[in-house]
Amino acid sequence: MYKSILLFSFILVCLSSMAQNNNISDLTIKEIMKGDDFIGHLSSNVSWSCNSDMIYFEWNPETALNDSLYSYNLKQDKISKVDFETEYQLPASNVIFNKDKSKKIYSKHGDIFLVDVETNSTTQITKTLEYEGSLHFTENDSEIAYVKKKNVFTWNLISGTTSQITNFLDKEEKEKVRSEKDEWIYNDQLELFEFLKERKEKKDKHDTLMTRFETKKPLKIYLDDKSVSNQQISPDGKYVTYLTVKRPENKKTIMPHYVTESGYTEDENTRSKVGDVLPEYVLYVYDIANRKSYPVILDNLEGLDYIPEYTKDYPDKPYKNDNRIGYISGPNWSSDGKYAVLDIIANDYKDRWIVLLNIEKGTIENLDHQHDEAWIAGPGIGGYGGGSLGWMPDNKSIWYMSEKTGYSHIYTMNVRTKQVKALTEGAFEIYHPQISKNQKHWYFIANKNHPGDRQFYSMPIHGGKFTALTNKIGKNDVTLSPDETQMAILYSYSNKPTELYVQENPMFASKEATPKQITHSTTTAFNDYSWKDPEIITFKADDGAKVHARLYQPKAEVKNKAAIIFVHGAGYLQNAHKWWSSYYREYMFHNLLVDNGYTVLDIDYRGSAGYGRDWRTGIYRHMGGKDLSDQVDGVEYLVSEYGIDKDKIGIYGGSYGGFITLMAMFNEAETFKAGAAIRSVGDWAAYNHGYTARILNTPVTDSIAYKRSSPIYFADGLEGDLLILHGMIDDNVHFQDMVRLSQRLIELGKENWEMAIYPLERHGFVEPSSWTDEYLRIYKLFQESLLED
Repeated sequence: MYKSILLFSFILVCLSSMAQNNNISDLTIKEIMKGDDFIGHLSSNVSWSCNSDMIYFEWNPETALNDSLYSYNLKQDKISKVDFETEYQLPASNVIFNKDKSKKIYSKHGDIFLVDVETNSTTQITKTLEYEGSLHFTENDSEIAYVKKKNVFTWNLISGTTSQITNFLDKEEKEKVRSEKDEWIYNDQLELFEFLKERKEKKDKHDTLMTRFETKKPLKIYLDDKSVSNQQISPDGKYVTYLTVKRPENKKTIMPHYVTESGYTEDENTRSKVGDVLPEYVLYVYDIANRKSYPVILDNLEGLDYIPEYTKDYPDKPYKNDNRIGYISGPNWSSDGKYAVLDIIANDYKDRWIVLLNIEKGTIENLDHQHDEAWIAGPGIGGYGGGSLGWMPDNKSIWYMSEKTGYSHIYTMNVRTKQVKALTEGAFEIYHPQISKNQKHWYFIANKNHPGDRQFYSMPIHGGKFTALTNKIGKNDVTLSPDETQMAILYSYSNKPTELYVQENPMFASKEATPKQITHSTTTAFNDYSWKDPEIITFKADDGAKVHARLYQPKAEVKNKAAIIFVHGAGYLQNAHKWWSSYYREYMFHNLLVDNGYTVLDIDYRGSAGYGRDWRTGIYRHMGGKDLSDQVDGVEYLVSEYGIDKDKIGIYGGSYGGFITLMAMFNEAETFKAGAAIRSVGDWAAYNHGYTARILNTPVTDSIAYKRSSPIYFADGLEGDLLILHGMIDDNVHFQDMVRLSQRLIELGKENWEMAIYPLERHGFVEPSSWTDEYLRIYKLFQESLLED
């Protein structure tokens, strides 16, 4: 058997070499799979100095082990690498201001710093080995509040006094209860012995007197089996709000590591599977002066008793969700401290509530209720930490994001009158809104011109005309300088990797502002190749939907009439756009495929980001439905419009793309002759809860959705050539998924499949050798299955 394995490995190496030798491109798979070492290490994580004259960013032009911090001096037009000591002393970019913006605080290295804005002088408040965070001003800006070891502390700006405000304890030590027999003996002893009786009376009196000291200390709040988070003090310093979380013990998946330093198989405990018993969240208020704690009552949330529509498919199965409350974000206080709002998501992800908090009574008033039969999401909406939300300058109105019209837009609501106003509207989405320093206008990113083009805009504070502050087609990720006169832009285009630019903010510029490129990251080897600019096309799906895709076309003289469909991962992700793809290795591989005569189509199928609510939820309760039919419709479009041979169609993708590849090979065998499924989900019942339950509900409550969405149930449909590739220590999509699928294929007697495993790779591969091996096999699959008779 050992000789057979060696022979099989030798044959694979030879075949891979033969496949690469058939390559007529200037590119090689080994070269492009080096990733950043071939492309160049791109800049990221941009921030500004406090005085707006320096840009800081992560970069690695020297191809070092890791990225380092660099700075660009605007006055000197100079880039410098920041040394360790300077970097260590730099202030954090995330700061919190007091009301009049005269002071700001930040946390760095787990310590707290206070900055006087006028003098730019910094005072270090704490210098400990413990972590202090969750900073905010309180007591009308006279104190700084922070959290350390789950408790809230304050530091007084005038006296410098540190005070502990809360006293969270894990468990109350309760006095042991005596049995009936022992209680009789105890009382009998006190009756028999006068000394014992006197001593007990003295101790009881002493204990009573000592309780007076306890009233001068923070109230002991016992958490028992719960954890605590979101601790913050109200602006007036009278109340503390905190969130308790009771997390059940859900069974985890054990993932073995076979190649280890120890030489022994080592087990890793990873995530549980969808259908978990859910955490229980309760928001509490601690009244500091009166030393009492009470829960915030949420029983009057609109639609709290909602029963999902899908349960109609199970008339004989009772639906039970006794506590629909999921994560509670906030409170988010108005700057004058008069109002506070909470942002709440349902634990079945179908509702989002924005409510006004009455902190004295522990009650709420409904403001905005967002509901989706599928699941709440979209830019700035939902998510674990709550959505994008803040206060308008009048301190009476909140702003928030909603998909009310089918696209994520900015809305305002007066918290007293409940009057709502849409500030933006249209068939496009808004990203990362923020209010300007002078509070007179907005800044945000929008794909207003085209779903695959993102520009940076300003708009009057109460809505109105958009003013484009960037104009280069592609993606413009803008970080404004503190004075807002300058913009640091991470810009990229389809065939141009991300580089850092600086540009005057047109709102302050005296003449037309033009972006200036600061970094030049790409290597000579990368620049020597003429990278293709894929065409962004649309085709009509069978149901009439307009599908966006990237099309790569070969030259007529090399065109082989074969086509490869690439399926991006993540599901809710966008790849048919006009900027540098996060799938940059795949983008380069597509260039190589096109050089060798293949046509490549990269589709933003149903479920992809950037196209609004209906597109996002098009896969609800049926993954492998419209998201798969969009791939099939794309093939039909290529065959009818671009002369592609219907018998020469391959498909591949990773993660969600691998899942679609499996569904394509099992359910659309007449369309796809070959497929490469990378790090694929084979059974959604084995995936995690947070992602899967949004789209398919849970296996127990909605088994129909899981059975029609999981490839393992359709493996009997395999006819073409299937290549499965998976990392053995993938802690996202577990290798167990493909082991189970392989057993299913074996039992079904399928022979036209093979699996390549990678013992030291997780979900995102790291080693260039693994990437190279993976894509050599994929290229060989397409060469042999689609081109050889």
